[in-house]
Amino acid sequence: MTISFHDLSKMTRVERDRLLRRTEADLSAFEDKVRPIIEAVRVEGDEALARFARDLDKAPVQAAAIAATAADFERAEKTLDPRVREALAFMAVSIRKFHEDQKPEEMWFHEIQPGVFAGDRTTAIPSVACYIPRGKGAFPSSVLMQSIPAKVAGVRDIAIITPPGPDGNIDDATLVAAGMAGVSKVFKAGGAQGIAAVAHGTQTVPKCSKVVGPGSPWVGAAKRLLSHLIDVGTPAGPSELIVLADETADGRLAGLDLIIESEHGPDSSAFLVTWSRKVAEDAMQAIPEFWAQMGAQRSGFSKTVLGGAMGGIVLARDEAEAIAFCNDYAPEHLGVHSDEPFQYLGRLEHAGEILLGRHTPPTLGNFTIGVNHVLPTSGWAKTGSPLTVHNFMKRTSVAYVTAKGYPELARHAEVIATYEGFDGHANAVSETRNRLLRTNR
Repeated sequence: MTISFHDLSKMTRVERDRLLRRTEADLSAFEDKVRPIIEAVRVEGDEALARFARDLDKAPVQAAAIAATAADFERAEKTLDPRVREALAFMAVSIRKFHEDQKPEEMWFHEIQPGVFAGDRTTAIPSVACYIPRGKGAFPSSVLMQSIPAKVAGVRDIAIITPPGPDGNIDDATLVAAGMAGVSKVFKAGGAQGIAAVAHGTQTVPKCSKVVGPGSPWVGAAKRLLSHLIDVGTPAGPSELIVLADETADGRLAGLDLIIESEHGPDSSAFLVTWSRKVAEDAMQAIPEFWAQMGAQRSGFSKTVLGGAMGGIVLARDEAEAIAFCNDYAPEHLGVHSDEPFQYLGRLEHAGEILLGRHTPPTLGNFTIGVNHVLPTSGWAKTGSPLTVHNFMKRTSVAYVTAKGYPELARHAEVIATYEGFDGHANAVSETRNRLLRTNR
């Protein structure tokens, strides 16, 4: 299997720009298929969810069994491998600590001008649905990454929606992780029908204010069509990674990390960016050895990515060109391999997360450090952020003006209101108000 090699010194601007592209999912075709699913869920509720589970997920689900029961949680606790439970518990502690530290103060209130006070009050949103995909496996880590920040933020009503397995049940680790996060509402509602369920509400699934979490194009299309009913957040596309490695890096380690995100699926993106030909060559030589240690499905995904147009080795002329490429790409994950990784941090402007040093592979970011692994993709890192407690909170401006502070503000406000043609605005801060205020003394 040949690993793609991209030499920036030999590429035209058009060819370089082509490297910056991600999988371009045209959702219009999916939208046509999703519309009847959404309408069916809106009209039929749980009956539609059960039917789509049987027809699309090939799972024997009945309308009366959409919600996970207490018995389901108990079964999962008994049957889950204790080592998996221990690892999830460790992960939960890290995530909770990180997001508790991230939580903003409940309110700040400052004197802006003499006698004029203003600030923000931060409160939790009322409800959220966490979408947990199950297409290429089960992802209990996503349960913790989404629901723990919501809990820390203070969201009162949290629901988890996820596709059922072939046996019609919810994955054991997903239920155990939900229990660790303090979430008891878990529903068999995947794909477009799951998004429709939390946007409209069904007999069992609650209508929610917001939905978070990545999913398939079916999920993406449903979010787009239902965005007038529910906050769908920042789009989350296929996984992507850049490993930036300087001449002090070990190319074999860089290659080992490059595989991490490339194994997610054939539509992922993964590049090793370096200005050291030796690092590039060492990585290319080592990667096939790592593929041989993997299962057929995941190594197949990685080979497709690293051997295609959206992956492989990018050789830059120098450090400046490599960093410029990283910033233009704005990757979901950005790993920095160097003896002195912090020297590059100030110049790396756009990334969902930056993982510094050879002891900080994306695997740790995905699972155990505590930083959130729900990250902006497809260049959204230029304007977007990782999932945080802030995604589950909202700010309300608060202001208070004293009798001492009022006259100066009113004088300038009346001028601006008059200039902009707002008679009512101007009158509300004119001599008319002054007369009324005097009568209230």
